[in-house]
Amino acid sequence: MGQYSTEITFQTSGASLLNVTGPLADWVDSCSINQGLLTVFIRHTSASLTIQENADPDVLYDLEEFFGKLVPQDGVHYRHNTEGKDDMPAHIKSALTNVQLTIPVMDGKMALGIWQGIYIFEHRAHAHKRSLALHLMGK
Repeated sequence: MGQYSTEITFQTSGASLLNVTGPLADWVDSCSINQGLLTVFIRHTSASLTIQENADPDVLYDLEEFFGKLVPQDGVHYRHNTEGKDDMPAHIKSALTNVQLTIPVMDGKMALGIWQGIYIFEHRAHAHKRSLALHLMGK
């Protein structure tokens, strides 16, 4: 049984979904684990992680639009506004989604479906640096 861990930082461009599949796959490839589990954890409270379709960009657009309507940035509904009107909505969106993903590793590769990609779901309006803690365990 072997274990590897690292942290990778990504720059987001404001509210959007950033595909991070490639760098995560590269890191898994660099480890000598053939069968195991990859845990991906985002170290923030105003961004999240999701596995979504990586073929049609309309899926990502529709997700952003849906969450924007579900959790409006009007500033009227929230007490917490110290960091701006987008901060509390970002916390709510993060609470409704995932901050951790567990992905099987088979034959040395992440066992994602053909149309699946791993995304940082940035919920803040402005660009941020987002850190992912990665842990891979297996044989």
